[in-house]
Amino acid sequence: MSQTSIERLREYLGQLPPQSQALLMREFERSIERGEDTTVANFVLEQLRSLARRTEEEAVPRVEDPARLLFRPLEPFLIEGNGPIRPGQIRRSSLLPVWQWLNREGAADQAREFEAALARIRHSAAKSEIESAVRKIQRAAAEAIVATAAPGPGGDRQRPLARLGPPHVVEDLLPIGSVLLAREALDTFSSKLPSYLRVFGDAQIGSVVASLNIPSLQTPQLLPFALSLVIQRLTAPWQIIRMAIKMAASDDEIRVAATPYGVAVTIALHDLACLAASLRKDIKRGDFDKVAEQLKTLHDGVRGLRTELDLRNDSSWGKQLTSIRADISNALQSEIETVPGRVRRILRQRPDKDIPAGARVDATEVEEAAALIDFVAACRTYASELAINEVTLRTYSDLQHNVEHATETLVQSLRVGDPKARPYRQMQVAAAIQFCDVLFGHDYASLMSRAAENAVTGERKAASRASQK
Repeated sequence: MSQTSIERLREYLGQLPPQSQALLMREFERSIERGEDTTVANFVLEQLRSLARRTEEEAVPRVEDPARLLFRPLEPFLIEGNGPIRPGQIRRSSLLPVWQWLNREGAADQAREFEAALARIRHSAAKSEIESAVRKIQRAAAEAIVATAAPGPGGDRQRPLARLGPPHVVEDLLPIGSVLLAREALDTFSSKLPSYLRVFGDAQIGSVVASLNIPSLQTPQLLPFALSLVIQRLTAPWQIIRMAIKMAASDDEIRVAATPYGVAVTIALHDLACLAASLRKDIKRGDFDKVAEQLKTLHDGVRGLRTELDLRNDSSWGKQLTSIRADISNALQSEIETVPGRVRRILRQRPDKDIPAGARVDATEVEEAAALIDFVAACRTYASELAINEVTLRTYSDLQHNVEHATETLVQSLRVGDPKARPYRQMQVAAAIQFCDVLFGHDYASLMSRAAENAVTGERKAASRASQK
């Protein structure tokens, strides 16, 4: 979308009542869960959440949605969908079932008291009272959740958990309660973090470790959430492993895994695997807009883990990294190998008699082929670390040879070919020049463009002299 279209959408959404905005959010969240047009749903959700955050900062908090107020501390850790998650993440889809369980049996009295308090506050618009009521229900909800979900001796815990909802909701229950219980500690830690960690060097690592010296955040349940807050400030998220190396005082994976901070490596590997899966989906859809950026992130992440950690090939982490590289390589290689054939189909030198009147080169197909050539060029930059060096170099070399030869042949055909076929040849030449721009640069493409113009002009002059004779 253009910037003007985005501004119009935000203006429209901003004019909706808060209740309508909340309803739209829930509908788009359900749409994402069903897998329906996730690109549009995620985009609109981003705009709605941006408006919601601005409303919370500049005006009285929205009291129309008690669940949103209760779960506000979870926002930095929420992800869409019901798929597998890593430590330090919570599924957004789990929040509604948990809220319903709290209303039904988990903390029914406190939930009713909270909603009644919000109803009173709504009329008085007392902002300070809202915060007090929110903190009270958060503590009550956290205690109820931890009492139900935390492992312990005795008691039938499976029955209430079974009534809670699907397995993924049960899995998220204890993390939800733990984050709510540690809300103030997480807020304090977050406030001490720099807003942007461009180079995560020794000085910054030491500062972050010192800020994380809060006993309640050092537990196996909460440390991943604290690390997730750090990751959100990093330019290169994979660099979170440096905290684990620092705490272990070694790059040996056995010593790193023996510390609580070893979870940072698990987090980095999971995020790389998710990015590889996203890259694979984008390639299958033919969406190459973000591929270069994704390739750089994957390349840097894989190289960082391979060089900064002493990983064994037969260890769990080593096998995960090998699997990620293989997944990336397979996804890229299968697409790379199709590119020369698509380019040849567009530039194929057909006999003049086989070109019907009005024949055209498909502009969409040309744009797709140009994007694919650019994709191969991006792969070439990061080929060695992503295990696609051989196929990328071979394909890129073939593309350069084929496009250069086809462009020269097509330009020559403008001079001597059948005038009836010339419009189609000119379309092919335009496509070839576009490919040359990607493969050889703008100067070479400009040179071939002038050669094509001279070929057409020279042929016209020759035809004019022949007619005068």
